[in-house]
Amino acid sequence: MSRLGALALTKNTGAKHTATVIFFHGSGGTGSNMKEWVDILAKNFSFPHIRILYPTAPLQPYTPAEGDMSNVWFDRIDIHPKAPEALESLKKIEADIKNLVKSENNAGIPNNRIIVGGFSMGGALALHTAYRWMPDLAGVFVFSSFLNENSVVYQDLKKYSNHVPLLQIHGDIDDLVPSLWGKTTFEELQGLGVQGNFQIMERLGHSPNMKGLNIIKNWIQKVLPED
Repeated sequence: MSRLGALALTKNTGAKHTATVIFFHGSGGTGSNMKEWVDILAKNFSFPHIRILYPTAPLQPYTPAEGDMSNVWFDRIDIHPKAPEALESLKKIEADIKNLVKSENNAGIPNNRIIVGGFSMGGALALHTAYRWMPDLAGVFVFSSFLNENSVVYQDLKKYSNHVPLLQIHGDIDDLVPSLWGKTTFEELQGLGVQGNFQIMERLGHSPNMKGLNIIKNWIQKVLPED
């Protein structure tokens, strides 16, 4: 049984649903909050043939919040790249995400017509999804995200080649997740064979913005064209 919370979605605007984007929110958020944020900033973040899913993370104790309950995809020892990853917590969310993708498969959408992406912690989850659990996805995008040093993502990429394209965006004045953390993550992934693009948003803190979301939208259209 899935532990995920409520699912918000943006339906495809055309007659036929042939591809899916799964957009993961940041720590403490919800799918509906993420959708609202995207809709306000990007104005028209929708596609004729693509359905966008905004799932909600499980409500669970979160160590950086002193163990208080929060909607988070996985636990963290600390919000810092030098902290070890909470591998047992990541293992639990892996099953939930695989079930979510399977539901799209059951609706006729194969993995190579699915993009995953996310903001902050949601972006880290998207990287684990594309570069560990489902290496046959169409693409992955992340906004204001990072991976821990010596992440299991890097370890897996050393064993297997992966051709999932990456779009990574980061604000240059992000005070929660410094842009250096994001850039280092991108360079590590690139060094392990990941093909992608890293873009800095000037005068942007820890938040998505209109320019970044429109870059993501245009990229999605290229990666998932209409059949």
